Amino acid sequence: MDIDLSVANLVKKFGNFTAVDQVTFDVPQGSFFSILGPSGCGKTTLLRMVAGFEEPTSGTIHIRGKDMAGVSPNQRPVNLVFQHLALFPMMNVAENIAFGLKRRKVASAQIKKQIDEILERVGLPGYAQQRIDQLSGGQKQRVAIARCLVLEPSVLLLDEPLGALDLKLREQMKVELKKLQSKVGTTFVYITHDQSEALVMSDRVAVMNMGRYEQIGTPQELYNQPLTPFVAQFVGDNNLWSGEVVEQSGNNIVMKTEEGFVFRTAIQGPISVGQHANLYLRPETMRILPTEKEALNCFNVVVKAILFDGANSRLLTVTPGGQELLVALPQNRSFDHIKPGQAIEVGWHPDAAVCFKAEA
Repeated sequence: MDIDLSVANLVKKFGNFTAVDQVTFDVPQGSFFSILGPSGCGKTTLLRMVAGFEEPTSGTIHIRGKDMAGVSPNQRPVNLVFQHLALFPMMNVAENIAFGLKRRKVASAQIKKQIDEILERVGLPGYAQQRIDQLSGGQKQRVAIARCLVLEPSVLLLDEPLGALDLKLREQMKVELKKLQSKVGTTFVYITHDQSEALVMSDRVAVMNMGRYEQIGTPQELYNQPLTPFVAQFVGDNNLWSGEVVEQSGNNIVMKTEEGFVFRTAIQGPISVGQHANLYLRPETMRILPTEKEALNCFNVVVKAILFDGANSRLLTVTPGGQELLVALPQNRSFDHIKPGQAIEVGWHPDAAVCFKAEA
């Protein structure tokens, strides 16, 4: 497997503050790799080091096997797409795309040929003479990407490029970007704080927190098998219980929550009776009015509200002790008879949760 980008033990310090702390990862050629994390976690600083705009304090960056130490940004085989795109409004689409080629002193006939080819690849044939202000947000996005791709970078870096778009267009562009990356085959390294963007588009995702990587994996691995409490909380929605371990056998425990519920579940990592644990349970794993109760953790809640959102509709419920829980409404059954204020039974299978020893 060919590696386009290899980062090893990368550190960036600003005075006494460590923005990036011992980060290591490889990005295979032709893949879509996302770095996901909250604002201030160090992901943009990491991207700027790959692009050459920041000098690492220590560690190495290799692109296609070549060490980037001392290589200036304009000499690196990477291009960067910013959130605000940085298109030139006084130039038309063709002139924007030609900008980098002209700086490389490419012949005019070759420039025209490459512009036509790249516009075809990004789904904008015939747009060469359009003014930038005549384009939609999604079209501007593709022009910005075309301007980078025409320079044939080994790696395309994208720093929250959908952040300035409205919600509906952002949803469309997630699919468009994934299709575009698959079509052109260029390696994408994508920075985002939006978990949905990372999960929908990426082959692999690195979840970043306070300068470090918490977990690297496929979207399915991060969602279904989080390795740390941070990943469990940050990737997808979760209901959270805290409680004390009252029985333990191998990886299985019985936990008594602060509210008094007694739940059976598996635990990630070693834990002993008497220690505290945090249990994370996704809304879609909770069953409404379960019929097979013996194998489940069952309890009663009161429906506070029905949060209608088409296929993502949910119940907002509250336990007797006042804890709010989200319960997904499955699409294969009708629950139209459930109304706000109604008491219902819910349950979940012990294998459905992820549970970690509480951090002291």
